[in-house]
Amino acid sequence: MTQPNDLLPEGLEDRLPPEAERITRAMRAAIDTLGSHGYDRVRPPLVEFEKSLAGRMDGVQPRRMFRFVDPSSLRTLALRSDITPQIGRIAATSMADAPRPLRLAYCGETAVIRADQLDPARERMQLGAELIGADTVEAVSEVVSIALEALAAAGMKGLSVDFTLPDLVDTLAEKALPLAEETRDAVRRELDMKDAGGLRAAGGEAYLPLLYATGSFDEALEKLRAVDAGGALASRISGLQAIAARIGGQARITLDPTERHGFEYQSWIGFTLYADGVRGAAGRGGTYRIKGSEEAATGFSLFIDTLAEMLPRADAPDMLYLPTGHDREAAARLRAIGWRTVAQIAEEEDAKALGCTHRLDGKEPAKI
Repeated sequence: MTQPNDLLPEGLEDRLPPEAERITRAMRAAIDTLGSHGYDRVRPPLVEFEKSLAGRMDGVQPRRMFRFVDPSSLRTLALRSDITPQIGRIAATSMADAPRPLRLAYCGETAVIRADQLDPARERMQLGAELIGADTVEAVSEVVSIALEALAAAGMKGLSVDFTLPDLVDTLAEKALPLAEETRDAVRRELDMKDAGGLRAAGGEAYLPLLYATGSFDEALEKLRAVDAGGALASRISGLQAIAARIGGQARITLDPTERHGFEYQSWIGFTLYADGVRGAAGRGGTYRIKGSEEAATGFSLFIDTLAEMLPRADAPDMLYLPTGHDREAAARLRAIGWRTVAQIAEEEDAKALGCTHRLDGKEPAKI
């Protein structure tokens, strides 16, 4: 019977057997894909010192983390809200001497104090991969391609990638479209908000054409090239073209060069992954620097439990009921070839009510 104290906090929920099975199946498929490309899995702890979690990446916000005092060290601990900074710590410390590029994969739970308005969940299973030691076109091409392959393996359909250039304003402001340092944050914000009036008011009128360099990749790239009369973005434009060519027919490709939301610590390129039926983004990634070691890296993250919600429920597998005194060797043999079994505990059990489709009769299953 439900009691008042059994209610879960807002944004947290139980995952019951059918849904939990979908999540596990999608997680295994995605992790296997990463492993097949040479990404070794690591498992950082759920809780770390707050300064460590917040000190490896730009843009990490401690105020989003659950924090508390460690009774042993009397230092502030935090429940991770993002696993990527932990991978950066591992790469910079325990695996600092490992050969580069270093390929690492991970999967684990994350939690935030407050969720986004459009997504009320405060707990997520984050799965991803990081290529440490490279942020080149080749590195980005590999990471985006593998991210799409992992999504497809997890069962996602209708994949698309939306690219952005997180350092766009800084790159243009240096010479091509000069901006005073004190106005750059306001210009970034108004570009991200797609607010033409606000952009003019912030002193960024020269940046107005960037608001329209969005949409279908080829068309948006031509508009971006037209804006870049001084050639400041030439290397980025050629890089985007090379990455798009590598993706090929894996996904539909779009470009929104001024998008900043969700790319707080990305450097020269970022990307958002989408899939049919998934509310919001299926994942995000890009290039970044690990603070402390200043090492370049490229990676992506997927919230696999959100994705699995969109997968169809798998057909219930056959279940074999094992009566008291059953042949244990026969049961073990059948489990080895894929059968699920339920052993009898009490005399009054109803095998069908327990979900069983067959009963062990001697050494072989018999349909109930």
